Amino acid sequence: PLCLVGSTLRAPHECHAQYMANMGTIASLVMAVIISSGGDDDGPRGASSSSSTKKLWGLVVCHHTSPRCIPFPLRYACEFLMQAFGLQLNMELQLALQHSEKHILRTQTLLCDMLLRSSPTGIVTQSPSIMDLVKCDGAALYYHGKYYPLGVTPTETQIKDIVEWLAACHGDSTGLSTESLADAGYTGAAALGDAVCGMAVAYITTSDYLFWFRSHTAKEIKW
Repeated sequence: PLCLVGSTLRAPHECHAQYMANMGTIASLVMAVIISSGGDDDGPRGASSSSSTKKLWGLVVCHHTSPRCIPFPLRYACEFLMQAFGLQLNMELQLALQHSEKHILRTQTLLCDMLLRSSPTGIVTQSPSIMDLVKCDGAALYYHGKYYPLGVTPTETQIKDIVEWLAACHGDSTGLSTESLADAGYTGAAALGDAVCGMAVAYITTSDYLFWFRSHTAKEIKW
C-alpha cells in the first residue's frame, strides 16, 4: 500500500474523525511539534540515526466548523513555525534538564556530608532529605531495626513485612525498582491500598534499606 505519512492532505484517522465529530467540526489542520529525544549530538550522524533521535512532543490542532481549504504557502509557513518552535522548546527542555541535574548533584553532596558528619537518620530527618533526590510521595530509612518514615509510607509493620520479602526474594540484589509491588510479586500489596503502589529500594547493608514510594495513579481520558 502507498505510504501517506508525509502527505499534508489525506483523510483523517477514524479516531480523529470521531474526535472531530464530538466537537462538531468538519475541517482540521494538525501540526506536529518534534523535539530531540536525547543522546550524543556530537559528530556526524546517518539518516537512520538522525531520525531515531527525534520524538513527537505534541500537536497543534486547528479546527473549523465549515469546509476550509488552507493554501500551500500558509501550510508551509505553519510547518516552518512548528520547526522553529520545536527547536526553541528543545533548548528550553535541555536547559531545564541541566538545572535539574545540578540540583540533584548538590543534594547528593549535602546528603553525603550529612552521612559523614552525623548519623544516617539525618537524610530523612533534616533538609534536604532523600525525597529531594527522587520524585516520590514518600521515603523511608530502615536502619538497625528502626523505621524512619517521611511522607506517604507503609506502616512499620508493613515495612517489616516488605523487608522480609526483599530478604527472601531479592536477597542477592543491591536494590529493586518497580512501578507496582503487586506486579513484582509482593503478596501484601493489596493491604497497602492506593497510598503505596510503586517502590524503589537501595540496600545499605543486608539489613538496612533506603525506600522511595509512589502512590497509585489512575487516569480516565474522555474524548
